[in-house]
Amino acid sequence: MLARRASAFARSFATVVDNAGVKVAAVDNGQPTAAVTFLVKAGSRYEPKPGVAHALKNFAFKSTAKRSALGTVRESELYGGVLSASLSREYLALTSEFLRGDEPFFVDLISSFLTSGKFQRHEFQEYVLPVIEAESTAASQNPATRALELAHALAFRSGLGSSLFASPHSHVTLDDVKEFAARAFSKGNIAVLGTGIDSAALTKLVEKALAGASVGNVAVESKPSTYFGGETRVESHGGPETVFIGFGAAGPADPALAILSAHLSPQPSVKWSQGLSPISAALPQGTSVQSILMPYSDATLFGLLVQGSSAEGVKEAAKVATKALKESTGLKGDALKTAVAKAKFAAASSLDGRDGILSTLSTKVFANSDASIEATLASIDKVDAAAFSKSVTAITKAKPTFVAVGSVQALPFADEVGL
Repeated sequence: MLARRASAFARSFATVVDNAGVKVAAVDNGQPTAAVTFLVKAGSRYEPKPGVAHALKNFAFKSTAKRSALGTVRESELYGGVLSASLSREYLALTSEFLRGDEPFFVDLISSFLTSGKFQRHEFQEYVLPVIEAESTAASQNPATRALELAHALAFRSGLGSSLFASPHSHVTLDDVKEFAARAFSKGNIAVLGTGIDSAALTKLVEKALAGASVGNVAVESKPSTYFGGETRVESHGGPETVFIGFGAAGPADPALAILSAHLSPQPSVKWSQGLSPISAALPQGTSVQSILMPYSDATLFGLLVQGSSAEGVKEAAKVATKALKESTGLKGDALKTAVAKAKFAAASSLDGRDGILSTLSTKVFANSDASIEATLASIDKVDAAAFSKSVTAITKAKPTFVAVGSVQALPFADEVGL
């Protein structure tokens, strides 16, 4: 039924078009505003030197052959548009949001950074480096962010294990950024996603913006991901006591893990209720557990982020979470149906906003896989009790990824929570 209700949305997604090496996809649901995102394979897994991807992200919307950084800001504001740049482990996303009809200007604005960015030294020193330091410092002071960064490093080591953040006193140079940009800004590494815009119109604009541009055809490279796991502990003060319990796997994303995440998530469906998660009822007062699912193009990291005001409470909550995770292998009947329904709703509702569309489509666009929500819901529906048990058993047999951030003398070790 949910798939049928989503069919209109699914059909509104244009087939991914390969326009001279640049993949283009768009959806238009008649909203009054539009957005265009240039997605580039320039995430931290591809960087040749730690921190280069972070520096490149902060060079976005600076001076190009067409506009100065100030000119970019002023012209965007004249159109009432909003510019943003974000970095994931696989992609650099350059996004513009604007009123319908202004897409020619904003497509040209973003494409000019990819084709004629100046990467000036004074902008690197005065704008890029201070922002890098501020963002890296903020991340290091957030226990949840720090735990997830450490978890990726343990789980995958290199590649997906590379940090999203440069060190506060990074040794990245301007030449490092230029060299990385020259390799990453290749047509084969770029996809363009649009919302509130017709796919054919967006394709023409992209073709015009990149026509005759000195964009190369050199693909960035990263070794295939391998899951390792491990344990680490980091002393931290000023934030909640934090533990991350995770498992990972190499290969395509398994829909069974989306069901597992939905089953374990303590987030209730009704406000002020306890919810039906096997974790909810047994959580100590003052603690929380968040289900984390991070699928990538060739690997997945799943885990439970446990936080609380005291190390003792976090230890007990981590035991509850680990017990529930291990017992999930036997999920069947109505409990499995409930988890499947929750997973399908989470997948469908993620497309309500532009951020969700971007995260959902990014990997699929580059892989030329079916980008429709119907395909996603169908893959979840196909998971029966036997397939679910097999997937969960396989991932939990691997070496766990365990991270403790906070009062390390009091926080538990992996074997103390049942791992």
